[in-house]
Amino acid sequence: MAKNKLAKFADMATYGNVFQYTYKTLRESGFPLKGKWNEHFGNNNPIVLELGCGKGEYTVGLARRYPGKNFIGIDIKGARMWKGATEALEEKLTNAAFLRTHIELIRHFFAENEVSEIWITFPDPQMKKTNKRLTSTRFMKEYSRILQENGIIHLKSDSPFLYTYTREMIRRNNLELLDETDDLYHSGMEEDLLEIRTFYEQQWLSRGLSIKYLRFICPKRQEWVEPVVEIERDSYRSFGRNARISGKR
Repeated sequence: MAKNKLAKFADMATYGNVFQYTYKTLRESGFPLKGKWNEHFGNNNPIVLELGCGKGEYTVGLARRYPGKNFIGIDIKGARMWKGATEALEEKLTNAAFLRTHIELIRHFFAENEVSEIWITFPDPQMKKTNKRLTSTRFMKEYSRILQENGIIHLKSDSPFLYTYTREMIRRNNLELLDETDDLYHSGMEEDLLEIRTFYEQQWLSRGLSIKYLRFICPKRQEWVEPVVEIERDSYRSFGRNARISGKR
């Protein structure tokens, strides 16, 4: 029988690869590993984040493939994160860690220039709320602070809406676009790191949806231009619903 949420939370409270800090604690005493994550990992290898890591498939999958990098999965959903954190411990993946927090608070956990790459894997496209999109200029400002010069951002998404929006954000801000495709698995681009498939990605593929991918440079910049563009909304609903529902998600 699968563990319930309370049991998973109890497990994670004992995990050495999971960090959970309340906003109150952050305000009062800060996060002790900010600027010092390499002390936790015991090396000076590059640090890579997975934002909205869910069950941690990418964090764990990348840690397996790239022992010369350190990977941190970030999500607020602790019950989902438990799976990846447990697998990493069982496999003794010392280059994988998990941080339970809201992505909006990311600057409290990472110092300037501490991160080399960011993966954004299948986020909610937030079609009605621009400032909640993980590729909006609001978040790009946050990423710019913690990424090293010419740090890289990867986006994998099933959403035509978010893919189009992000491409427009890249264009309006004159960012360097390194790779792009609106149909990853028919593009000839499938490198080893792109073949890791999340729980939700498998759902989208089983429903015949194409996977979009963007890889681009996030420069050090104070001012960002939010794109103003009309984009057709996705015509299907997320999270396991099988029927397409026009105009909603």
